[in-house]
Amino acid sequence: MGCFSCFKPDKEMMASSKRAEARQVAAVQTISAKHGAPLKKSESNKLPRVSSNHKRSSEAAASTEPPKANPPKTGKAFTFRELAIATNNFRSDCLLGEGGFGRVYKGQLENGQLVAVKQLDLNGLQGNAEFLVEVMVLGLLRHPNLVSLVGFCADGDQRLLVYEYMALGSLADHLLDNTPEQVPLSWHIRMKIAHGTAKGLEYLHEKANPPVIYRDLKSPNILLDEEYNPKLSDFGLAKLGPLEGKTHVSTRVMGTYGYCAPEYIRTGQLTTKTDVYSFGVFLLELITGRRAVDTTRPAGDQVLVKWAKPMLKDRRRYHELLDPLLRGDYPKKHLDQAVGVAAMCLQEEDSVRPYMSDAVVTLGFLAEMPAVDKNKQAEEPSVTGSPKQDQGTFDRQRAVAEAIEWGTVRQKQKDQTQKKAKSQGIIAPIETNRL
Repeated sequence: MGCFSCFKPDKEMMASSKRAEARQVAAVQTISAKHGAPLKKSESNKLPRVSSNHKRSSEAAASTEPPKANPPKTGKAFTFRELAIATNNFRSDCLLGEGGFGRVYKGQLENGQLVAVKQLDLNGLQGNAEFLVEVMVLGLLRHPNLVSLVGFCADGDQRLLVYEYMALGSLADHLLDNTPEQVPLSWHIRMKIAHGTAKGLEYLHEKANPPVIYRDLKSPNILLDEEYNPKLSDFGLAKLGPLEGKTHVSTRVMGTYGYCAPEYIRTGQLTTKTDVYSFGVFLLELITGRRAVDTTRPAGDQVLVKWAKPMLKDRRRYHELLDPLLRGDYPKKHLDQAVGVAAMCLQEEDSVRPYMSDAVVTLGFLAEMPAVDKNKQAEEPSVTGSPKQDQGTFDRQRAVAEAIEWGTVRQKQKDQTQKKAKSQGIIAPIETNRL
């Protein structure tokens, strides 16, 4: 499902949005001096601005022109001919996927490296502006849970991005679009994917300077390597976080229906907590095996969050959320904790949502403890997929997991108290908590 504008801002907000987009380029120029390295002159000249019939892209392109001084290190600048050779002239049997951005092809470079080549459709849902944003963002940031940008092509009117090749494709292929012949993802692999995705967001929110708001977290944008390690991809909608002491970024509402935080839809005010809400939806997808929005289901069950809300409020019903394909093969305690994390991320009030670092610790505990027999685990120590952690880290993870569970219960109690107070004409104070 592609991008959408689900909120029509007033004139003041639109003006603020345009000013924020203009400031973003200045910020990229500043942080590129810290994290990036200058391009060769011949490479930077390969990023010219081109016309596009897509109104949003053409308007934003002027304000996202890569800075001429100290641009970020963006990988190799390919010619269109090189990428045509790598993909066998973009043959259909090399096609990996297709979306609002255009098509993605599997390719092999002259040095033998396998890559994924994304050919942007400048008249589609993503255009030149998103191309520039993605080149700049991935040129500045490096993390094991972010897809690596090998290079780009800005040859004439062609706009292509070259990424590392991810052997297992997108999470959606294995979770939402799996065929009867495919083996369903196990509980442990799902938690491993959730943990890795959370680490990628934690890096963007809490370690990148300034923070980066991903803004388009969804299963099709999570790519998997041969060991099911997840990597965030498609940064065309990413925005630099608040600058100069600001609390939010005002922007047009863009993203994917079903994942957008309610306050972002209402106000157009973007924060890292917007991503946290999207992560809650994503975690629900992993737990339930259901799409964020599924129009093939009955009207009342089409939006995942609305369908799950009654069960999120009652721990006795948590098991009703579980994907039937798991056939009950999961540890009950871990299900309670995973649903607790999702419930906290999906809080209506953004200040109550946890930080991604809190989610990383809790999900790390779940990812390191697969649901296997102890004897089998002794025979196959590699089943956890990572080194055994020391007791202190284990205790810390367990404590945070229990804290999130407590937070969920506490929030329910607070809601009940406020509801009772309101019925009696009393205004209850609003709490803000960080786990």
